[in-house]
Amino acid sequence: MLTVNNLTLQFGKRVLFDEVNLKFTQGNCYGVIGANGAGKSTFLKILTGDQDANKGTVSLEQGKRMAVLKQDHFEFDEFTVLDTVIMGYKELYDIMKEKEAIYMKPDFSDEDGIKASELEEQYGEMGGWNAESDAAQLLSGLGVPEQYHWTQMVDLDNKYKVRVLLAQALFGDPDVLVLDEPTNDLDIQTISWLEDFLLDFNNTVIVVSHDRHFLDTVCTYIADIDFGKISLFTGNYTFWYKSSQLALQQRADQNKKNEEKKKELQEFIMRFSANAAKSKQATARKKMLEKIDVETIKASTRRYPALIWDQERDAGDQILEVEKINSHNDEGPLLKNLSFRMAKGDKIMFYAKDSKVTSSLFQILSGTESADSGEYNWGQTITTAYVPNENRDYFEGVNLDLVDWLRQYSEEKDEEFIRGFLGKMLFAGEEVKKKCDVLSGGEKVRCMLSRAMLQKPNVLLLDDPTNHLDLESITALNNSLTDFKGTILFTSHDHEFVQTIANRIIEITPNGIIDRMMPFDEYLASDKIKGLREEMYA
Repeated sequence: MLTVNNLTLQFGKRVLFDEVNLKFTQGNCYGVIGANGAGKSTFLKILTGDQDANKGTVSLEQGKRMAVLKQDHFEFDEFTVLDTVIMGYKELYDIMKEKEAIYMKPDFSDEDGIKASELEEQYGEMGGWNAESDAAQLLSGLGVPEQYHWTQMVDLDNKYKVRVLLAQALFGDPDVLVLDEPTNDLDIQTISWLEDFLLDFNNTVIVVSHDRHFLDTVCTYIADIDFGKISLFTGNYTFWYKSSQLALQQRADQNKKNEEKKKELQEFIMRFSANAAKSKQATARKKMLEKIDVETIKASTRRYPALIWDQERDAGDQILEVEKINSHNDEGPLLKNLSFRMAKGDKIMFYAKDSKVTSSLFQILSGTESADSGEYNWGQTITTAYVPNENRDYFEGVNLDLVDWLRQYSEEKDEEFIRGFLGKMLFAGEEVKKKCDVLSGGEKVRCMLSRAMLQKPNVLLLDDPTNHLDLESITALNNSLTDFKGTILFTSHDHEFVQTIANRIIEITPNGIIDRMMPFDEYLASDKIKGLREEMYA
């Protein structure tokens, strides 16, 4: 279907890809993973022809069509939403516009009639008569209300533009679908719709994503970028991660014999194959896993941050009481008479359709913003640490290196002590002398997590903390919060993150809250809660 031959890309002395050979086949979904800077997005650009390699070729089977998720949110501003979606199938869109132009001619001739007839035939063969309804169905599935379908893209809110561009990529049943971070800015319900769509999609998908649940649900292969090579591994992200970690442990154990290592890996594959029977792609993935040769399982070279949450003291029984809090922004009310209580050990995921609602709550509880009315009270034994969704104010215009930046928030000023906390978040050597106002988004979040660890909290307030983080940092943070003995209030669009951490869900709706002590998957699957949600949003 799509073949990569001897692909090599080099920037100066840095080799990004070296003699890469791959074949992407029909009916499979390939998740492209790699550490930050490994070249995931660059690889996708080479596949789609947006960037040239130094050497090698990318070949798409003749007669096949590739569709790509566009990243430029302004490229289609002069078009309507429906037209933008249909443009995803360029040949169909061009025919549609050509025949429309012929019919608009004031001097319509017999030749025009013959040409229009030919175009109509091609248009019908390509499914053109259903184009608008198919596009509308995609848009509705992705959460773009029907009232916006004829809106100009320039007038559309950015959160909807992302979904329109995704609908454009999905439109027309392309043979190869290339998606770079397709779940960004999507809510959990829309991500679930996209997962189901891709599970029913019978062609080839190549995707880069930091959403582990998404990768686990849709992927049949993982394409791992490491050491300038791209290696294909059967299975989803969790299988790749656990098997590579097992291989890493085995490599560290010099005393274990090869026969014992092989048996351990075979037993792992059998266990994972049995669990795969419960997944949406159960049968195909289970068969593939059972055929895996243990020799193909290799230790990863990834480095994972060390998040260690020491507590200054244990929290008492009084954690937090919130009474009738109200807040608003320029667009209107955000929180209306919000009340709830937290118990010791609660790990609550707060959810709202508009993330500004939950961010407002976290800003109020952290003391960075004031409520319009109402009150909240932390227990006397509580020490909090807050990681905001937007951290610009902590870094912009602050001309400090990382050591001096973190030192601001530490009672202990010794440089070695500060370097230790930065080192846990993978800032080592001369990296700690980088100026904090030139950091990437992921580096800033890692700095904020270092700051939070310094505070030795027994309660964490985390507003979408996985934003901008790579898979390694997300995995390390996830594991640390699962083990955290304190109390957590958090928001996240990462399904796996929520499912493995939260023991309580509070959904903030326009007409009150839904508050349940249950795992996230159970919350989503509950018919009672679905009915209640419909009432609360009515």
